[in-house]
Amino acid sequence: EAGCGAGRILRYYHERGYDITGIDFIEVAIEKLRDADSTLKVETGDITKLRFPDGTFRYLLAFGLYHNLEHDLDKAIDESWRVLSGGGRLCASFRADNLQTWLTDWLADRKSRRIGETTGSSFHKCNLTRREFTALFERAGFVVESVGPVENMPILYKFAFFRARDHKKFDENKARAEGYRLSMFGQWLQHLLMRHFPDQFCNIYVMIARKP
Repeated sequence: EAGCGAGRILRYYHERGYDITGIDFIEVAIEKLRDADSTLKVETGDITKLRFPDGTFRYLLAFGLYHNLEHDLDKAIDESWRVLSGGGRLCASFRADNLQTWLTDWLADRKSRRIGETTGSSFHKCNLTRREFTALFERAGFVVESVGPVENMPILYKFAFFRARDHKKFDENKARAEGYRLSMFGQWLQHLLMRHFPDQFCNIYVMIARKP
């Protein structure tokens, strides 16, 4: 898993007996994982320049990684291709360039201005449409098998009016643990949005691609 972060996915597969290696650019994250479980195979690494030989891995997972690499994106995808074996598959997510993302960023920016914070422009996440996301990996030689819109945190959850009764007060830890629960009306409206406008109201696209 490239960009394993706090290790939620890595540990899920490790605990089920899979031989999985986690890499992350942030050394502190890797140290915390080692402290939590010394049996984990984890190391600090840069997805644009990995130490592994060609064709090392059968599968590569990369969730929420590539959209942080605006300037080195092509290098990261090429390196992902290199370390996969022939016939190997990649499963990756990417931040969608759509109305949902625009609204989320606008709300975050407005909140920051309200409390006197400055958002700055030193760190920027890259957003792509489904077609752009697909084209990047095809250009690197991947055969894209599927790209689908995924709803992570519904945009309606940003507004207390649409949340479930016991979620009216925003609590990120509770939302992550229980899911971003909406009221009956919120569920109905979110279902309608995702049914008719999935490319505009998804959070991310998830791709499965194969190296021939």
